[in-house]
Amino acid sequence: MRLRHKPWAEEKLMNHPQYVVSEPEKWRGKWHELFGNNHPIHIEIGTGKGRFITEMAKANPEVNYIGIEAYTSVIVTALDRAIDAEVPNLKLLNKNALKLEEFFGQGEIERVYLNFSDPWPKKRHEKRRLTYKSFLKMYEHVLVNGGEIHFKTDNQGLFEYSLMSFSEYGLKLKYVSLDLHNSDFQGNIMTEYEEKFSGLGNRIYRCEVKYPKNEEARVELN
Repeated sequence: MRLRHKPWAEEKLMNHPQYVVSEPEKWRGKWHELFGNNHPIHIEIGTGKGRFITEMAKANPEVNYIGIEAYTSVIVTALDRAIDAEVPNLKLLNKNALKLEEFFGQGEIERVYLNFSDPWPKKRHEKRRLTYKSFLKMYEHVLVNGGEIHFKTDNQGLFEYSLMSFSEYGLKLKYVSLDLHNSDFQGNIMTEYEEKFSGLGNRIYRCEVKYPKNEEARVELN
């Protein structure tokens, strides 16, 4: 994806600290203080232009949401959506999710959303997939005991790979749909990519997986 440079975007992000957290490391383990409540925290990795995370925040005021997006020229659109929606339960991080454990303390997050992640189809790029075991280990660290991942994609290969990766890591499958838009699932909020791909006739795949509780048996991974 080729991104159009927006030289003004960085300054705009800095001018809206009520939504954009520029130094998330300072809030590690203290995000409830920043939000001013003890509501559960859900994060979206690769939040893009922010349609999903903003609509989720509007629909669920009892949940705190954090959208993480590495590209400044993309997340600035998410900021516009947040400003228009006036959602106090939403924060944005213009950061690389590889540093997730620097931003959040152990067990601080209840749910991770992965929506239409880059499939990295070549075998040599497997470790870059956001459902690869090293990422699953990272999510496990910041998630509460028994935390969840909710995953959507239009890429069948990535979906099949992810189901296998989840299973090998020891996650439990709570929900799976091989054709989300023709299922009985209620309350789906579409991302920009989802609307585009489904409009082209692409099938949308979705699943929810849960980490086992500490007292349950785990698969030991190297």
